[in-house]
Amino acid sequence: MENKQKKGVRLVLLPLPLQGHINPMLQLANILYSKGFSITIIHTTFNSPNPLNYPHFTFFSIQDGITDSSSLDLLHLVILLNIRCVTPFRDMLAKVISDARDNKEPVACLISDALFYFTQAVSNTLELPRIVLRTSGISSFVPFLLFPLLIERGYIPLQDSQLEETVTEIPPLKVKDLPLIDTKEPEKYYKELSNLVEGTKASCGVIWNSFEDLESSPLSYLRQEFQIPFFPIGPFHKYSSSSSSSSSSSSSLLTQDQSCISWLDRHKPNSVIYVSFGSLAAITAAKFMEIAWGLASSMHPFLWVIRKGMVIDDGKECLDPPFPAGFIDNLEGRGYIVKWAPQQEVLAHKAVGAFWTHCGWNSTLESICEGVPMICMPFFTDQKVNARYVSSVWKIGVQFEGEVKREEVVKMIRGLIEGNNKEGSQIRERVLDLKEKARVSWNHGGSSYTYLDALVNFILSFEPKR
Repeated sequence: MENKQKKGVRLVLLPLPLQGHINPMLQLANILYSKGFSITIIHTTFNSPNPLNYPHFTFFSIQDGITDSSSLDLLHLVILLNIRCVTPFRDMLAKVISDARDNKEPVACLISDALFYFTQAVSNTLELPRIVLRTSGISSFVPFLLFPLLIERGYIPLQDSQLEETVTEIPPLKVKDLPLIDTKEPEKYYKELSNLVEGTKASCGVIWNSFEDLESSPLSYLRQEFQIPFFPIGPFHKYSSSSSSSSSSSSSLLTQDQSCISWLDRHKPNSVIYVSFGSLAAITAAKFMEIAWGLASSMHPFLWVIRKGMVIDDGKECLDPPFPAGFIDNLEGRGYIVKWAPQQEVLAHKAVGAFWTHCGWNSTLESICEGVPMICMPFFTDQKVNARYVSSVWKIGVQFEGEVKREEVVKMIRGLIEGNNKEGSQIRERVLDLKEKARVSWNHGGSSYTYLDALVNFILSFEPKR
């Protein structure tokens, strides 16, 4: 990627070592590099990116002490990283600042993942401005901000009798849509959210991987609550569409199976349902069977991503997908199974007519950018908020409101793929409209394009550490 009009200023970026966080951080790094900044990536040894895929960046690793993450859930992993990374990160950042000063390429600021809230204290100590990258949507940050109020008013902890009620403070979210996780230590989760919000407020500004036309209402609300500038400059992956698939591939922690693209090539436009539940979600064997039979009974071709360890049976990971005997053979070629897919390339393929998704923010945004309607099956945290916005605010998809049943699977797939009902055709029209708004946002004169210029000028306004 070309580094135009080199500014003689270096930026230090720190991604959270999870797939859904690494991708947007490295995409942002490419965007800022294209604006003339030199880029240093400080990363953990756990889930470290491959420096060989980014020869235009400088990489430094820090020891996080995590040798086996299998025993850690998401909550405890984030807590542990924010404890163990403090000293090694502070020492490494101080060295980078010193070396950059000696090379007459001063560091202007740190850009850290918002969940690495410990970096605010480190930045304060080193007198370095800190900007945070929030890799999830703007809409999902609102309930995080309001958690103390939601607890006070009795929405949290959840009660079965209230799950379908609307949260009047943040409509159209229902109580069941609140961004919670399944944990036996909810107080620790609430504390982490408080750390996230306070760390964000204490920063110099927030970069969002979103665009103004998509989330204008929550953006306006948060601007009233925060006294720092916001830069909604997404969708990141579309700034260089010619290299977006290669960029995604180079930052993937899992090996992408490119064979699915040639399989898609053999199918008619808008005929295939693409199914992927992200890099973390797990499903029970019983739910897996309902999904499998629903896909088969829809009689539409499907591309299904089944990660190793994605299916849980009796508390243990299934080594292989628990398909019934003869299931694949009976599909007569309608189904194609991969362990991981080049998702941006898949969603951009003309054969894909719908996306059955966990509604992680990257997946949601990528689907919008390609005009692909969604079937929503969220699992935890912000996915629940994203799914509600997809189905009830933007109205560009449908959502499972209860248990997944094969009959409902068939109904949803046929409604979106065949478009022979009013709801399905309207959903497709709306998502194509949002696709166009996304395209306008990142082009010259669009909102994201304008905010990116503002971000560049904001960074240059800092007095670099010389």
